[in-house]
This record gives sequence, C-alpha cells and structure tokens, in this order.
Amino acid sequence: MTRILLARHGETEWNRLGRWQGHADPPLNEAGRLQALELAETLAGDGVVAVYSSDLSRASETAHTIGARLGVEVVEDAALREIDVGSWSGLTRTEVQERFPVGFARWLEGEIGHDGETREALTARVVAAIERIVGTHPGATVVVVTHGGAIRALRRHLHGDPGEPVPNCATIAVELA
Repeated sequence: MTRILLARHGETEWNRLGRWQGHADPPLNEAGRLQALELAETLAGDGVVAVYSSDLSRASETAHTIGARLGVEVVEDAALREIDVGSWSGLTRTEVQERFPVGFARWLEGEIGHDGETREALTARVVAAIERIVGTHPGATVVVVTHGGAIRALRRHLHGDPGEPVPNCATIAVELA
C-alpha cells in the first residue's frame, strides 16, 4: 500500500478574508509560510520519498518548503489544482450571495453553484493524478500538497463522503494500492 499524506496548502490572504480562490494564484501570507515550516518539521522522519504539488503558488510554496526540509525534490502537477470556481474567483461569500443568489443557494445545499469546473471533472483529474503517483511510488510514503476542494473530491471518491473541510497545512492520510 502507498501512503499518501494529503496536505492542504498554507494560508493566503484570500483564505483569511474568506475569498474563493479556485485557479486564482494568491501567494502564501506570513502565517501560511509559518504553517508550511511547521508542517515540514512535523513530516521530518516520516520516511517521505516524494513530494507532489499543485502548480498554484500557494501549494507550490508549501511543497517546496517541505521538500527543502526533507531533502526531496518537488514535482508540480496542474491536475492537483483546486476546482475552477469561474466567476466566483476572488469574491467573498457575501459578494457571491449578492451577485449569484441562485448559485449560492445551490452551494449551500451542497451542490456546485458556480459557472466553473464541475465536481465530476475535478474528481476525475485529481483521482487520475493520485493514481499516477501511487503507480510511481508503490509501497512508499508520499506527500501531496493540494487544495481543500481537491482533498474533498478524493475523499468523496474513496469514501463516498467529502468529510469536513481541511484546515490550512493539515494532513489527511490515505493508503492506496
């Protein structure tokens, strides 16, 4: 079994302000950089053989901090990106509710309410990326730095339930063959 440590990227200003990020590319803020350093220390000694990351800067910077601490190269993969939230990108919940009330109501009911990527498309690309990683590192421990939506998509695929939102720089371990 390959042990995948799914890590959500460190905090950005948009996280702090409650803005939808999607494919937008805000960098880590100072808190996010500290979170990445703490996560890197936590992972030291876990036998991690590889670090993969979304190519968006918030995930990439988190991953490179981890990789530097562990002495492991980082492989960036656009398939590990967050869901594309379309015209909701950069908006707060209040702004989305005001501008897109029908879509926001759908989102509150657990559906995709934006005009971006579908849940199915997100799941297909994230699952394919994870399967490639598992195939490349059978029986190893690998860190995958990605995004909240990508982690929920994988959990929904594996367990039928996306689980609770994952805090910045928290990890979820999954074992896959």
